[in-house]
Amino acid sequence: MDDVLKEIEREIGENRVVVYMKGTPAFPMCGFSAATVQVLREIGVPFKAVDVLAEPEKREAIKTYSHWPTIPQVYVAGKFVGGCDIVREMHARGELAPLLRAAVGV
Repeated sequence: MDDVLKEIEREIGENRVVVYMKGTPAFPMCGFSAATVQVLREIGVPFKAVDVLAEPEKREAIKTYSHWPTIPQVYVAGKFVGGCDIVREMHARGELAPLLRAAVGV
């Protein structure tokens, strides 16, 4: 698992916005992943998506990495933001867009 944790750390370090999700942005495989992608697309910032269904070892490793039990998980500028509910709540309060835009330099 150490190798997978290092790969996760690299992905988060190399990408300003990362979502670990079930499926892909084009074909999300759960409603929570779909809702998270919808919020990110609405804000319009680029993001890297990692399909944990295609990489089962990452599905468990990301939970260990973040100490968070569910998928999706969103990271911004190297920091864990939260899952679907937190992302939606931040978006509704107008807090997510400025955070994301600052992270990607828009």
